[in-house]
Amino acid sequence: MEWQQINEMIIASERILLTTHENPDGDGLGSASTMYYHLQEEGKECRIINCSDLPVEYDFLNQNKIFELYDVKEHDKWLEKCDLAIIFDVGDFKRVRGIKDTINRNEIITINIDHHPHSEDHPFTLNVVDTNAAATGAIIFDYLKMARKKPMTKNMCEGLYTAIMTDTGSFRYSNTDAKCHEIAIECLKAGVETSRIYQRVYETKPQGGVRLLARVIDNITFDSGGELAWFSIDQKMLDAANASSKDVDGFTDFVRSIKGVEVAVMVFENGTNSCRINFRSKGKYAINDVAKYFGGGGHRFAAGAIVKGNKETIIPLVVTETKASLKEQSK
Repeated sequence: MEWQQINEMIIASERILLTTHENPDGDGLGSASTMYYHLQEEGKECRIINCSDLPVEYDFLNQNKIFELYDVKEHDKWLEKCDLAIIFDVGDFKRVRGIKDTINRNEIITINIDHHPHSEDHPFTLNVVDTNAAATGAIIFDYLKMARKKPMTKNMCEGLYTAIMTDTGSFRYSNTDAKCHEIAIECLKAGVETSRIYQRVYETKPQGGVRLLARVIDNITFDSGGELAWFSIDQKMLDAANASSKDVDGFTDFVRSIKGVEVAVMVFENGTNSCRINFRSKGKYAINDVAKYFGGGGHRFAAGAIVKGNKETIIPLVVTETKASLKEQSK
């Protein structure tokens, strides 16, 4: 990895933007949080500015109000004088939405740190990718072990633990390796209350989200001999359950956990003539090529895409393509 090059770029910068993808998850948020506290120690002026609100289950990372929602009037003047933007876990640069345009307009140097695959013609100044890493947080861990002379603080380790825990499904997924446990041990030594983080992320579901999940369970469709399970969500379902778009996170993982299901797919119509598609696989079938077919991407077993159109149009296309992929891989 280009640790020395990263270090030199950070040392040469005074004002640094940190950001992650829209609808942020524990890996992107935890990685940004960890790097924020490191850069603060190094005397850098830095801010975490994201294009989406902070999900309520990650509020514990925001005890010092370090996460900001991008606002043109509030942030563009500050961004004009940024020396460097570090982008975490993005998968695709367009997933930072309007922040991408501001970065490009001001010709800000970019470092992308990620464990998602990227094409050779990526737009970043430096693209630091390790597709074998369980989480982007694991890459940040390696960088900090090289860059820091002092042990990592509790605040840094809370971000790291959140990144690793969420992207490994609480150390249950097949991407969990020895390094994940090594990082967890270091976080425990730093005083991280791991059970509290688990409870905040996984055991604080709002009632509206539970009501919505009940409607989803009633409408799961099974295909491909039961190996494929898919469901859809639209605004009417959200309204009936008094839920929000944030409440759908984790639903695809839940459906994947059904006995016999190898691949779960969610088609979420967000009300703006586009659908968000989530693909999750237990490991028998790779699904990132299906996501790529629809203009998205991701890992072999966890991927997604955003497609223009309503769910009535999108669902048949997604189901047909997914079934064809499973059939081809079964040969």
